[in-house]
Amino acid sequence: MAVMTTRFVSAAELMARVLGFPGYRFAVIAHPISSAGDDALREMAAAAIVQMRDLLVDGSPGSQSTDGSPGITS
Repeated sequence: MAVMTTRFVSAAELMARVLGFPGYRFAVIAHPISSAGDDALREMAAAAIVQMRDLLVDGSPGSQSTDGSPGITS
């Protein structure tokens, strides 16, 4: 399971394809995280947990994260 920021989704998808895992799904959180405060980081972590849970339990792409990012990518 991986978590990616919105800025690096396309790079992560490309890397997954190159490594033989096309369609690899991962949680997506807002970018950037380096300048985010503690509360924002907690919210991003909570959104990522929901996305990963949905993927593991349901096998579904999940819902939108709380910051409006696309959620789990497929």
